[in-house]
Amino acid sequence: MDAPEPDTPFAAVSAQTTKYGRMFQSQLDRSTPFVTYRWISTGVVFFLFIIRIIYAQGWYIVAYSLGIYLLNLFLAFISPKFDPSLEQDEGMEDGTAGGLPTKEDQEFKPFVRRLPEFKFWYSTTKAITIAFVCSWFQMFDLPVFWPVLVVYWLILFVLTMRRQIQHMIKYRYVPFTVGKMRYPGSSGK
Repeated sequence: MDAPEPDTPFAAVSAQTTKYGRMFQSQLDRSTPFVTYRWISTGVVFFLFIIRIIYAQGWYIVAYSLGIYLLNLFLAFISPKFDPSLEQDEGMEDGTAGGLPTKEDQEFKPFVRRLPEFKFWYSTTKAITIAFVCSWFQMFDLPVFWPVLVVYWLILFVLTMRRQIQHMIKYRYVPFTVGKMRYPGSSGK
């Protein structure tokens, strides 16, 4: 298929779409350093979605689907990019599967997320926005008994997080850092 002629309506629409796409990407790039403000805005959109679901008393399947998707995103966010259990299975029995070295001849491998923070935020915000928009269309309001969905989601959350925490403990990695590390015996200056 050849490129569209410059004077066709398709070319004009394509040019406008590309222009708006670049403008949108530029705004995303400019928002990158403002982590707190980005998450606050996502929290506001999520709060509006929850208020919409409670007020309308419907669209529970949309909320449940959003919850499952956000749980999957969160798991990818707290999981290492290179799974130490897979590296250990591939013959790396010397313990260099990641994290802090335990022996003198091991190399330090920092924690690298499977899903970086910015992509986690962007995917979360996009999913919440799509769910919010879906909550305004009657065709997405499927009749379900919502307490069953809540209980099922809570069970899924507890079991999944228990497994993930056991994985973190077994392979000794922590996906979160709070403040500057202090080591015993250092002056801290």
